[in-house]
Amino acid sequence: MKILVAEPMSPAAIQLLKQQEGWDVVVSNPKEYEPHLADCEAMLVRSAVKVKADTLAKAPKLRVIGRAGVGVDNVDLPAATAAGVLVMNTPGGNAVSVAEHTLALMLALARMIPEASASTRAGKWEKKRFLGNELRGKTLGVVGLGNIGQEVVRRAHGFEMRIIASDPYVNPQIAADLGVELLPLAAVLAQSDYISLHVALTPETKEMINSASIATMKDGVRIINCARGELIDQEALRAALESKKVAGAGLDVFTPEPLPEGHPLLGAPNLIATPHIAGSTEEAQEIVGIRIVEQMVEYLRNGIAINAVNMPAVSPEQYKAIGPYIELAEKLGRFAAFVAEGNPQGVRVTYRGRIAELNTNLLRNSALAGALSRGLSTRANLVNAMQLAAQRSLTVNEAHQPRGGTTDSIQVELLTDKGITAVSGGVVMDKARLLSIDGIPVEITLAGHLVYMRNIDVPGVIGHVGSVLGQNQVNIANFSLGRQDAPFSPGAPLYAVALVEVDSAISETVLKQLTAHDAVRLAVVVELNGN
Repeated sequence: MKILVAEPMSPAAIQLLKQQEGWDVVVSNPKEYEPHLADCEAMLVRSAVKVKADTLAKAPKLRVIGRAGVGVDNVDLPAATAAGVLVMNTPGGNAVSVAEHTLALMLALARMIPEASASTRAGKWEKKRFLGNELRGKTLGVVGLGNIGQEVVRRAHGFEMRIIASDPYVNPQIAADLGVELLPLAAVLAQSDYISLHVALTPETKEMINSASIATMKDGVRIINCARGELIDQEALRAALESKKVAGAGLDVFTPEPLPEGHPLLGAPNLIATPHIAGSTEEAQEIVGIRIVEQMVEYLRNGIAINAVNMPAVSPEQYKAIGPYIELAEKLGRFAAFVAEGNPQGVRVTYRGRIAELNTNLLRNSALAGALSRGLSTRANLVNAMQLAAQRSLTVNEAHQPRGGTTDSIQVELLTDKGITAVSGGVVMDKARLLSIDGIPVEITLAGHLVYMRNIDVPGVIGHVGSVLGQNQVNIANFSLGRQDAPFSPGAPLYAVALVEVDSAISETVLKQLTAHDAVRLAVVVELNGN
């Protein structure tokens, strides 16, 4: 397995990668990594490498992209999802570094440190000019109480500041435990002497700091942004700095990055600007490097996606519980796709027993990926299954039936314009096994080369199957039979199904011979070992 490190990582992270048995680790850089894309299965980046659709097109074997950091702005998530590539990041790994930088900017604004340093280095001694302000007693408004916002709060308490915060998604108990007063955003903006932004970029937060919101703030407010440049209307901030409505701003992020030389914002008074370095400390880079490698190892070795940003994530404990059923769901979906007739219109997944009480998002995606696996040029997997279904206007429904002492099982129904094909299965002796087809009990391991047959329940069919396969030197590994308890309608014949596991692939010629019997209505090869 080839692992491409496309940007510099901490030596400890690289060493951890190289310790993995069977992994070919290629350490490259943003200018020279592209020739290694063709056969890499995993890729590690930081922020310099831009993983866009054209990059993904050059990496047909790619399974996972690991971003050593919080944001994934440099990864085209829709394109990665469409390609079935998992993207994961390391939220919180650099939280302390960003929080410390936030406080550093606040102190630098309060004490005019950059201007004082420049003046002193120029040979001046302007003590009266640089009369500063204490942070003690001032009100700090923290917008966003995630990992970084919480670390800012913990450090700001040491400066004896009053701290208020806005975050509609945080548990009020968390704010209470931090000693923070939780308020609506408008109140935080109106009451704060310092405002620090720590939210993700969403349609709701884009340019949340604008001329209208600035007008509601205290005169002389100071604004710090170490989150995303797009959170601030930069022209509105420049005007507010010029008018002294905003006494100062400390910015580590901008739109675009880097700002072009001569950009109006860079000429604004009382602006402290740093080049997106809040998370760039030796400690943070080592932490996020090691964490992303650990996450990648967990995913590639055990299939557990931690901090995934484009697929449902579960904890290791949850994965342990549902792990065996992920393969079952995929194989049931794939089996249904082979045997169903007509054009797919929807998929319905029913969970019975204890698994019905668990988080079934991955099971749903797995069943859907199996059902979509036939006839697609794009690989369907846990990452892109829901997107592919939406593109094809397939309905996706789930049902949970946890009670009644039912054996743990999954049923996948594939709805087409010609009817419904329902297959159910369970995990027996750690193997995915088929338990029924369209309500007819039948049991066989979902693996290898299978032939599915449906026939009128009359004598001679089994002998016919054995004769045809024997004449064609096809060895039977397993043979499972089942039949209806009652016909579909009064007077209709009873139907039976047969599942034959064979040692080698079946040709079209052999299939035609199997369907030559008058009672045989369908014979289909089902391959469960790949697309």
